[in-house]
Amino acid sequence: MMRRRRFLQGLGGLSGAALLPGCGSSDPVEDAAGKVRFDHGVASGDPLQDRVILWTRVTPERDGPVRVRYLVARDPEMKDLVASETVMTDRARDYTVKVDPAGLAAGMHYWYRFEAGGAVSPVGRTKTLPVGAVDRLRFAFTSCSNYPAGYFGVYGRIAERLDLDAVFHLGDYIYESGSTGLDGRDHSNGREMVTLDDYRDRHAQYRTDPDLQAMTRQHPMIVVWDDHESTNDSYRDGAQNHTEGDEGAWEFRKAASIMAYFEWLPIRMADPEDPQRIWRQFVFGDLVDLIMLDTRLYGREEPLGILPGGPELNDPARQLLGLRQENWLVERLTASSAKWKLLGQQVMFGQLRLASLPDLSLLGLTLAEELLALNGDQWDGYPAARDRVFDAVERGSVENLVVLTGDIHSSWGNELYRDPGELLTLLDNIVGDPLDLGLIKAHGVEFVSPSVTSSGLPAGTTPLLRTAFGLIDPHIKYFDGERHGYVLLDITPERTQGEWWYVDTILQKDSPERFGAALYTRSGENRLRSAAEPSTPAEAAAPAPWGMAYPIQART
Repeated sequence: MMRRRRFLQGLGGLSGAALLPGCGSSDPVEDAAGKVRFDHGVASGDPLQDRVILWTRVTPERDGPVRVRYLVARDPEMKDLVASETVMTDRARDYTVKVDPAGLAAGMHYWYRFEAGGAVSPVGRTKTLPVGAVDRLRFAFTSCSNYPAGYFGVYGRIAERLDLDAVFHLGDYIYESGSTGLDGRDHSNGREMVTLDDYRDRHAQYRTDPDLQAMTRQHPMIVVWDDHESTNDSYRDGAQNHTEGDEGAWEFRKAASIMAYFEWLPIRMADPEDPQRIWRQFVFGDLVDLIMLDTRLYGREEPLGILPGGPELNDPARQLLGLRQENWLVERLTASSAKWKLLGQQVMFGQLRLASLPDLSLLGLTLAEELLALNGDQWDGYPAARDRVFDAVERGSVENLVVLTGDIHSSWGNELYRDPGELLTLLDNIVGDPLDLGLIKAHGVEFVSPSVTSSGLPAGTTPLLRTAFGLIDPHIKYFDGERHGYVLLDITPERTQGEWWYVDTILQKDSPERFGAALYTRSGENRLRSAAEPSTPAEAAAPAPWGMAYPIQART
């Protein structure tokens, strides 16, 4: 226990948001470690009203400390500077650079770059959080980007949207395997990530992708991890894909994955005394409270796999979030005064009622069994924990709850009921509430993003399951199990609309995207309705730092 505590304390010291300053903001950048390169682009994240994390990584010619200067400006030409300081990085933090310049204005775009050893990074674009009354917000969110599985065109299409206020990545940003795939996209070193060097090397490989670099250069990110940033089906005290002894102690592998994540992602440490914590909150004026959760590593008890039902599954003490995070979530939900409460998290919240799913088969796969194997990893595997969230929503009269989810490599639009199989709920979902009696009301809605590249269900699955869900799971209002893409959120005081956008293929570079479907919920209603067309882009978006070098493709 003492060794683990010391390791995690070291993690906190190395992974903080800001580096130690150099000899003063007016000092010139020197060649501390010879020539350097900026091979991994730039990124920003965790915006607040007066600050935002800025990130890059330098690749030095030789080992040794590197002096890095960062600059923040009000214009993409970097002439109207508002901040400039010199900081140091070295091998101890894998030559990554994270700074947290304060004193910025709320709701404003800024541009930034880094300089070191005579080299200059690309210019990045970011935005602080607004304060006060906000009329409209637009976000994109996605998850599950497996490098060997295909090209990251989804990231490229998100980069082209100039009007986004932020991008949310809901986990599986990297994958741990040593797998092969498309030519030139095999996982680095051909081995599974286990050690700190392995995790760092994998993050470095992913950060060379041009579409990923374009997205993080264009928009501030707000991120959480899922399981593959550590290893498959991980939880607080272990993982399905970890062999204790042969692959070392889980506590050290977990800590190594967390350390590399904090080094390579533009994320602010939420609590220096608790370096494993990533659950945190972002307030977008009076319109949106974004609450980011960790349903994977912090408090999750071991999943039960294929659900057996019975007392073990329904143990009222069973934890997914952990007591501390759960209490924090309840307090944040009930204290929020924003119009919309968004929960960004990893695994699907809405129920999959599989007991009555027909015995559908495709390509030799029984689809009910395929979904059942996923089910225990989701909130379905922790029903008491989900009920406690519903309890908090009811006690606090929480309105306009919107859950954002990744993980499952498919697209879902769900209405969230405590028991979607209850008779009145089924009738309400099937025939609606034409008299608007309010006999049954959902507690919120959920939008689930497709993956960037990770494989979904087999071709031909979608129409079969859409039909089945319409009969036995009518709270599932939209489903697509096969395509890759992201969800665009367009939020006003009157409604939140979620739109699924899909790339044509992940097997070729620069694939165009297409509009798939849109659902919206009106304020105070918690019901998903179909929208005939996508929302219109916002006006007066700030220019990209690269001008037209990254062209915007026509959308269909």
